[in-house]
Amino acid sequence: MEFNQEIATEYDKGVRRTLPTYDPMLRLSQTFLHYSLKEQAEVLVVGCGGGNELKAFGVPNPGWHFTAVDPAKAMLEAAKVKAKQVGIEKRIEWINGTVMDVPKEKHFDGATCILVLHFIPEVKEKKALLAKIRSHLNPGAPFVLVSKFGDPNDSEFKELVTLWKNYWLDMTNLSAQKVEELMKGTLTDSSISEAEIRQLLTDTGFHRIANFLKTNQFGGWICYAD
Repeated sequence: MEFNQEIATEYDKGVRRTLPTYDPMLRLSQTFLHYSLKEQAEVLVVGCGGGNELKAFGVPNPGWHFTAVDPAKAMLEAAKVKAKQVGIEKRIEWINGTVMDVPKEKHFDGATCILVLHFIPEVKEKKALLAKIRSHLNPGAPFVLVSKFGDPNDSEFKELVTLWKNYWLDMTNLSAQKVEELMKGTLTDSSISEAEIRQLLTDTGFHRIANFLKTNQFGGWICYAD
């Protein structure tokens, strides 16, 4: 898929429908990183999407440099456009791929993995992703993880799924049938509980784990590399 302005615009609208508290999440993430990092810092952004994280973190922190990773060329191009618009493009190294493509010798003072983990189907692959991120972090580095979570068989999870579906009906012109189709492939596949996410973080070398965000079946956790 080739990048165009329509893709960027639709992504920005879609991600806010997916996570209604998307902008407050970015502000809280920026605050956490800002007070955990020095004025000069190297930050790894896994799944840089359309560039919203880079804008949120890069503009208020002019001494930070970023390595931005995304496997989708269209989204990487959208992020490049946004970075240029806000004047931070010279502080970003781009990788069209996954975190596995980050050179092993590169180390960072902090990292984020926002709205990526739930797209990885197998728990062992989720663990491999987090372990790879940890391998690139200096001891004590702050890390932000935001992901869908929950037990698909839990009654509370099912109630939240219903609320999310109804929110999409409220915020779009899509039919109930179309919304139902969209949800099928995204709601229960690869979803794991918060306890499992915390265990994965612990097992891959993170501590001081704290839940800073919960909106429907999405959650955010801040922590530090051991």
